[in-house]
Amino acid sequence: MTASPSRQLPVSRPDREPLFLPTTRADMRARGWDQLDVLIVTGDAYVDHPAFGPVLVARFLEGRGYRVGLVAQPSWKTPDDIARMGAPRLFVGVSAGNLDSMLNKLTAQKKVRSEDPYSPGGRIDARPNRASIVYANLCRQAFPGVPVVLGGIEASLRRIAHYDYWSDSTRRSILLDAKADLLVFGMGERAAWDIARRLDAGEPVTELTDVRGTAHARRNRRRWEADAADASRHVSDGKVVVLPSYEEVCRDPDAFARMSRLLQYETSAHNGRPLLQPHGDEAVYLNPPALPLAEGEMDALYDLPFARRPHPGYRGERIPAFETVKSSIVTMRGCFGGCTFCSITEHEGRVIQSRSEGSVLREVRALSRMEGFRGTITDVGGPTANMYKMRCKDERTERACRRLSCVHVTDGGDAATPRICENLVTDHQPLIDLLRKVREAPGVEHVYLASGVRYDLAARSPAFVEELARHHTGGQLSVAPEHSNPDVLAKMKKPPVEHYERFAQAFCRASEEAGKEQFLVPYFITGHPGSTLKETVELALWLKARNLRPRQVQDFIPTPMAIATTMFVTGIDPLTMEPVPVVRDLRDKKLMKALLYWWDPEQHDRVREALRKAGRTDLIGGGPRCLVPHAGRSARRGAGPRGTRRGRAAS
Repeated sequence: MTASPSRQLPVSRPDREPLFLPTTRADMRARGWDQLDVLIVTGDAYVDHPAFGPVLVARFLEGRGYRVGLVAQPSWKTPDDIARMGAPRLFVGVSAGNLDSMLNKLTAQKKVRSEDPYSPGGRIDARPNRASIVYANLCRQAFPGVPVVLGGIEASLRRIAHYDYWSDSTRRSILLDAKADLLVFGMGERAAWDIARRLDAGEPVTELTDVRGTAHARRNRRRWEADAADASRHVSDGKVVVLPSYEEVCRDPDAFARMSRLLQYETSAHNGRPLLQPHGDEAVYLNPPALPLAEGEMDALYDLPFARRPHPGYRGERIPAFETVKSSIVTMRGCFGGCTFCSITEHEGRVIQSRSEGSVLREVRALSRMEGFRGTITDVGGPTANMYKMRCKDERTERACRRLSCVHVTDGGDAATPRICENLVTDHQPLIDLLRKVREAPGVEHVYLASGVRYDLAARSPAFVEELARHHTGGQLSVAPEHSNPDVLAKMKKPPVEHYERFAQAFCRASEEAGKEQFLVPYFITGHPGSTLKETVELALWLKARNLRPRQVQDFIPTPMAIATTMFVTGIDPLTMEPVPVVRDLRDKKLMKALLYWWDPEQHDRVREALRKAGRTDLIGGGPRCLVPHAGRSARRGAGPRGTRRGRAAS
């Protein structure tokens, strides 16, 4: 927090370091400014790095000539800290930070996390709960009459009525609770620039009702009822899609599922229609998503002058999230995977937006010259590293397509074997060429793909798998099979586990041919809708049969707006409107996670409890198929292989 003058960040020294965005009046005076055009308030520490979303938008606006200041993790007791640089001329932008503030604070078991990776020292008290709402309220107090614009992932994924796991309730659109003027959803550069330009031209914020990638409140019932019937919108069929109202989704699971389905099919920037959702006498109106950035626009964005380090006011205090990304490079954004438990598509979009080789290599050169760089680039990627430059083979097809996934196509129904769309260009050669040039750059010794790969796509390119194993795996490679049961995987929109097994074999061979001992680190999810104790026991047996002892197990968390969250809340798959089994009891969720740690003696009591509850006491004992011994007969700690031979999956 910056709750006292002693903790306020000092003036940047342009003669000694890159010029950070102003954070105090002294910084403004050093630039000769008497007023900001735009103020950005963020729940994260100020790290001047493109991986921090609010900073990325701030630098983007600065690059277009606006005077932009930033207040990071302000005190929320009074508005004084937010007001320390005075009222901005155009608007104040509010973001909870890189994560939803509740996800950032609480675990799947609803316990307070031990660390906030986006705060100095990992402190857990540096931002309030529901930070977007709290900061927006403070901004209205601090700057009466100045437009307040919400943005960031918390606002983006709470833009309509949504389920909040931590309060176990359905909440209104965060736009209404924050009483903001506008809400920017998705990646906010285009929308933020449009808002700034139009306000600068003298338009009142109340007239900014048609900015793509934004939502606003309609408070006059007659007006929004007329909007619902308006046929003059800027989409091909002229329709406004009216979602079930907040009141309907609170009382009717079917209405909640219909809301989720309608939203998902309007998330394409190319053919998504405006949405309207009534909340009592008010309504939230959402314009179509912002258009994706072209390659040149992506290049210009990442060519901005980031210092790539925390503000010097933190005096070297460790910010864990920065340590993770400081030697990494983003090459693309977006994801066409459509996994139901993930909200990347709803936020970043389905179209892959990639940077050029030249832009990436310029950043490599800049990174290699930085103090502290030791020759290792820890990640070259994005949401999924090997989707770089992948696209639909036909632009007209892409603009018309309304599929929710390019890699989980089931034209024969939900139970059909999924396939990769025949229109998707899955060529890995652009990524192979880029990685070769990056590792040949002066000062670079190692280049890794820590963001993981989509293994069903990777398996289509033996050359990529060979390059990956030989040059870009530092002993371990993260992959995410998530489960083994085909019905559960279908609800996740993940490929059958056989795809993972084929990739594991290919990676094993490639590693052995490269003379390297390295392992896959598989990620699994327990408690996902469609998965009960029965399916989790099956997964544990699948793991044991393959001598796998996973350490990367995630207890499913229903995050706002995800399709799987709708399943969790309603017991209905919104894409088929069929029932889905759901485990909601926290104890049962804990037992399901314990089952995947069947090899750990510390978990044996819970595993036995889970097996008894599942009616599988036959798996308790000393037999070859048993998962745990009887109570009082502990297995030898650490028995069994940590992994298997070279290239196989590791613990």
